[in-house]
Amino acid sequence: MAFFYCLIFATIPVGLCEESLSWMSSSSYYDSDLVANESVAIKLLDKFNAGIGDYQANFIGSQFAYYTDSTEENRGKIDMARLELAIFSQKKLRLSSFEVENFSSDTKRRIEALLKPGIGGSSTGGSLLRRYSQATACLSSDNCFTLDPDLSRIMAKSRDYDQLYWAWNSWRDVAGRPSRDDFILEVESNNHNSISYGFTDTSDHWRSAYEVDDIAEQVNKLYADLAPLYTQIHAYVRRKLYNYYGPDYINLEGPIPAHLLGNMWAQSWINIFDIVQPYPVNSTVDLTAAIRKKYFNGEELFRAAEDFFLSLGMLKASKSFWEESLFERPQDGRKVVCHGTAWDFQNQEDLRISMCADLTLVDFIIAHHEMGHIQYYMQYVDQPFEFRQGANPGFHEAVGDVIALSASTPEYHRNIGLIDEIEDNEEADINFLMRQALDKIAFLPFSFLVDTWRWGVFNGSIPPEKYNTKWWEFREKFQGVQPPTPRTEEHFDPAAKYHISAGTPYLRYFVSTVTQFQFHQALCDAAGHVGPLFKCNLHNSTEAGKLFSEMLQFGSSQHWTNAMETITGQTEMKSDALVEYFKPLTEWLEKQNENETIGWDRAHRWYPQAPDPWYGGASVMQHSAYLLMTCVLLNSLFT
Repeated sequence: MAFFYCLIFATIPVGLCEESLSWMSSSSYYDSDLVANESVAIKLLDKFNAGIGDYQANFIGSQFAYYTDSTEENRGKIDMARLELAIFSQKKLRLSSFEVENFSSDTKRRIEALLKPGIGGSSTGGSLLRRYSQATACLSSDNCFTLDPDLSRIMAKSRDYDQLYWAWNSWRDVAGRPSRDDFILEVESNNHNSISYGFTDTSDHWRSAYEVDDIAEQVNKLYADLAPLYTQIHAYVRRKLYNYYGPDYINLEGPIPAHLLGNMWAQSWINIFDIVQPYPVNSTVDLTAAIRKKYFNGEELFRAAEDFFLSLGMLKASKSFWEESLFERPQDGRKVVCHGTAWDFQNQEDLRISMCADLTLVDFIIAHHEMGHIQYYMQYVDQPFEFRQGANPGFHEAVGDVIALSASTPEYHRNIGLIDEIEDNEEADINFLMRQALDKIAFLPFSFLVDTWRWGVFNGSIPPEKYNTKWWEFREKFQGVQPPTPRTEEHFDPAAKYHISAGTPYLRYFVSTVTQFQFHQALCDAAGHVGPLFKCNLHNSTEAGKLFSEMLQFGSSQHWTNAMETITGQTEMKSDALVEYFKPLTEWLEKQNENETIGWDRAHRWYPQAPDPWYGGASVMQHSAYLLMTCVLLNSLFT
């Protein structure tokens, strides 16, 4: 394979081709006395480790460059860096000739990890992600809206039904609808690659990252355990939205229109807390306003997040991290991918963030989440290359989410000066738990259904002519949300979500949502917390930081069940800690919802009343009112 690349691509460095060919052509490793020699295998592993860092850094660095300056030139550099990495990576295939039965468990795991094919990403040149990252929704040629921060702010802050309807539909028109054909090609290409690696399809390939045969069954059980809590939240929120928008827009027995939940994908409902707040008379502080008063830019949000980790006695990011990261949308006209991403260049040196952070509570929490990835990278930096990743994909997401649980508490907000005092009463507790549930519980079905849908796409049970239909069937079945307007196969709404356009597996977020509460409970015990779990704040607990670091340093050198046991004493994912955290809210909701329909009727097709067009500031009715007022004024001037 390396010889083929070198013949075809004249731009490949000659030294790389010659070196790779020498590895591939050498027969010494095929000697019958050597293929069972563990010390020879270890030397080969170490030799590969010594060389792979530069090629990984070049490839990941080219991706970072494209994310922060999305030009065709930078896209071309990704292709070349990917090719150079692929040629060097052929060297690891030599390890497949070893007879590992009598090797130590560590060496066997190193070889297995190195030979395991990668998961996720684009296999067709990244056209889906390119379209997603460059899409803008326009009212006119000189009045266009990017997703971040423009459309995201509308979805979060606007309470104008017509404007929300426009933003929701417009984003799907530009980021989703044109992407169907490219997505079909991506599915075919991914399946071809996965089958060539010995998997039945890409869904089988993606699930293999969890190193257990029954991961689908495990998450199905966890979802079934937690669905009753979600339906209680859903019923309560639906009633509050009905009271706010009225019967023309909300059906009290049906799904909730997806554009009214404060988020482009209805995956987090925290932005509509002002509408659904249980006790409005409670003097809740506007935390976004407090954040904007205290911090001046996106970098300061991330420095605040790092300070949390430092308070646990954990590691500090390097000077180059702060100099080279992108924390805000550039003002120089560059096109960038704004989705928050933590980067490990895999050379044991370079770590970065790319995100167009806004000074909001949501992005304050996201900053803590993304710095969790950075902390994980730093903690396992001394592991060999093949173990420099999370114990499973969900663990990497859970690290920052654990810290975000504490970063959401009033005690932490007081500690860092966002609020002056803490209200300690039942009403304040219910308000706090409702805010948390709008983020955590509301997210559960979405994080579950995204890959449930993709698994069906990859295994063929969902054919291309049913992609959008099945997407909305899953959204309604699991999430209880519906589109605000009828959708057909002319639309392709899944691609309006970053992770689908980027080819990033999503099950990790469901796993993270469950395991973060297990980790939180264990770390709170280590910190000596006494009282309700939801009131635990890990800030300044070096005892918790020590236990956390011990697990993070494993990387993937241990099976995830062993890593989990290190921190929790358990070897499986359980929903108990999550249920305990939200128990006071669950009991409160059950009383509030005594006369509500729990769940939603999927058989009766209903859509909200069609809104007036939105022109960038007012609805048709408002424009008519302005016109009438103008006519009255003009008439008074000339009579």
